[in-house]
Amino acid sequence: MEVVAVAAGANESTIQKKSNRIQVSNTKKPLFFYVNLAKRYIQQHDEVELSALGMAITTVVTIAEILKNNGLATEKKVSTSTVGMKDENKGRLVQKAKIEIVLGKSDKFDSLMSATSAAAAAATATFPQPTTSAEEAPTESKD
Repeated sequence: MEVVAVAAGANESTIQKKSNRIQVSNTKKPLFFYVNLAKRYIQQHDEVELSALGMAITTVVTIAEILKNNGLATEKKVSTSTVGMKDENKGRLVQKAKIEIVLGKSDKFDSLMSATSAAAAAATATFPQPTTSAEEAPTESKD
C-alpha cells in the first residue's frame, strides 16, 4: 500500500477524466450503488479509482473496505490532499479535504463474482419474480 499526501493545487493542470474513476457523493446515490459500480469497473479495467471531497470521504473509505473485506479488491494507493473551492454562500475560497483510493482486482475476484452470480441465478430460479401482463393489471374503475 502506498500513501501519498499532496499539497493543494498540485498537478491540477494534468488532471484528466479517467474511465475508471468514480467520484463519490454521500448525498446523490446509495452506498451500494457505488459498491456495485466499483465491482463493474474492476471487472472492466482491473482497477478502480474512488475519489471524494469533504464529508463524502467516509463513504469512499466504507466502499473500499467492503470490497477489500469481501476479497474482491486489494488496495494499491491512497492519496490525500486539500483542494481550494469557492464557497457558494459566502463567495470566498475554502479548503476541502480530498481522498483518492485506487483498488486493484484481487486474485479471487473472478471466482467470487462467478459464485455470486450463480447464487443469484439459483435464487431467481427458486423464487421467480411475479410478473403481471397488461391483461392482469388492475384497472381503475370510474364510478
